[in-house]
Amino acid sequence: MKRVAVTGVGVVSPLGASAAEAYRSAYRGRSGIGLLDAPFAHRLLSPLAAALRFNAEDHFDPPKLRMLDRVSQFALVAASQALDEAAINLRDVDSGRAGVFVGTAMGGSHTVDDGYKTLYGDDSDRLKPFSVLMGMYNAPAAWISIEHGIDGPNLTYSTACSSSTVAIGEAWLRIASGGLDIAIAGGAEAPLSFGSLKAWEALHTLAVADACAPWASCKPFSKNRRGMVLGEGAAMLVLEPWERAVARGAFIHGEILGYGLSTDAGHITRPSVAGQAAAIRAALASATLNPSAIDAINAHGTGTLANDATETAAIKAVFGERAYRIPISATKALHGHLLGAAGALECVLSLLAMQHAVALPTMHLQTPDPECDLDYVANCARDGVPARTMLSSSFAFGGTNAVLVLGAGASR
Repeated sequence: MKRVAVTGVGVVSPLGASAAEAYRSAYRGRSGIGLLDAPFAHRLLSPLAAALRFNAEDHFDPPKLRMLDRVSQFALVAASQALDEAAINLRDVDSGRAGVFVGTAMGGSHTVDDGYKTLYGDDSDRLKPFSVLMGMYNAPAAWISIEHGIDGPNLTYSTACSSSTVAIGEAWLRIASGGLDIAIAGGAEAPLSFGSLKAWEALHTLAVADACAPWASCKPFSKNRRGMVLGEGAAMLVLEPWERAVARGAFIHGEILGYGLSTDAGHITRPSVAGQAAAIRAALASATLNPSAIDAINAHGTGTLANDATETAAIKAVFGERAYRIPISATKALHGHLLGAAGALECVLSLLAMQHAVALPTMHLQTPDPECDLDYVANCARDGVPARTMLSSSFAFGGTNAVLVLGAGASR
């Protein structure tokens, strides 16, 4: 198996319009969560969201924009950022040896929502002519391939909240095994449509707004946590063989060392300690590392009662007493839950944290929970954490658990 380097990262997120900006916001504990500014917000039980300040006209001309749902817009911008930073001239790469791997949980949510409103709300029989092309789940990956002339594997993964972690892991497998020379991998999500938000409300998993501080409404691992806050955005990584990256003098953000998958095969929404622990162990095995080799963890940390307690127990099951000495970060407190794109954004933040020798904070953790008693780097970033290896975990409705083992790259 070849070593796999990450040579480019791109981010469009509630924390900023680039990877560097998102990292700075996370380091400072600046939240991207707030009250949603939308015409339908008054009809939401808790109008919280981690929304983007994103003007599509700044990135796309009108003819192209008419074919792009918001999720594809985010994906294209993040992918272009990642490729620009990697400084890869794709004309020098056999296009059949380059691939695109994208995760999304909800696809073109806005297009689907608009279509239903037109049909049932407005009693009209006329939909947008590109409705199918805008709403299909593989549209973000397809547009990235079209934009950059990549005619190798083009794959879309939809495993709910673990979608983009799966996409990155599957891309890693292709490159590590020698099947590809370049991969663009990550996730995109745009779930802040009225229909989507009402559907999530019906599950009773969304946070109740903190009356005094709406931006602090997501409180992972805190005893007074009340649920998650949905967010939108995209994060993309450029992966390539380590030797190739070194030979061309690329800056290396880090590497993917391993990837583990498991399925709970139990309840469709209730997480499993055994399932999560199995994914962590599988990731360590694929990286040929013992639990003692892991220096830090990026937690799934949604802020729901069941998930945070289960994740804590899974970490203890794998790491034993050492679990109490591993710094754990849960950045969803700041950027919200980007569903299928969350794992990719957290992977990028983890790589940048290792570059800066920092453990990012788990914000709004004011009330300790006896069930969640590990070192969650509460409320303030921790400098001087020289992590060389890190886990980034994503655990999903439906039971698909995905974990990446990351290795540090060049220091900043």
